[in-house]
Amino acid sequence: MAVTSTRIRLGALLGGAVLAATGVSTAQSAAAAPSAPAAADAPSAAAVTKLSHSDAANRLRGAGISWTSSGGCSDRNNPSCTSFEQINLTTVQGAVTLKGATGCALTITGGTETGHASGTYSHWNGYKLDFSPTSCLSNYITGTFTNIGPRPGDGAQQYKSGSGNVYARESNHWDVTYYNCGGC
Repeated sequence: MAVTSTRIRLGALLGGAVLAATGVSTAQSAAAAPSAPAAADAPSAAAVTKLSHSDAANRLRGAGISWTSSGGCSDRNNPSCTSFEQINLTTVQGAVTLKGATGCALTITGGTETGHASGTYSHWNGYKLDFSPTSCLSNYITGTFTNIGPRPGDGAQQYKSGSGNVYARESNHWDVTYYNCGGC
């Protein structure tokens, strides 16, 4: 048990060093220090990898996904901007998976900027993206995913993918919650 615990701790430290060298941070790598608790003592939740705005933008651009900002900016603290600062890696991967599955042109209209609803699985916490509701995207979501009924609070129709991600049709966009990368 002690050997396994030491290997896990060493792996976390090395993984954190590799991630830090590439500009990617994780909750695990931030906490991975010589005094970190043994893996058996740690919570069972997986570490969430956070990206910088520029890293996320490069990944999205590389996949052919565009974005727009009503304010023409990327300041996370300005609700008129579209920011990807502190977005989860799995959220970006989920958008890339969606692009590949649909073949549709995707335009992101909302990221991690302030001004969205709060909560654990929120925009601010890196779990959500908003997409323009093109007919291609809307037809794919409604024809492929399971309708799970209206969202409590605002009544937005929700569709759940096979991987568990939820697509809610708000008045002028698709509000997508990425719990995982959608099979990436």
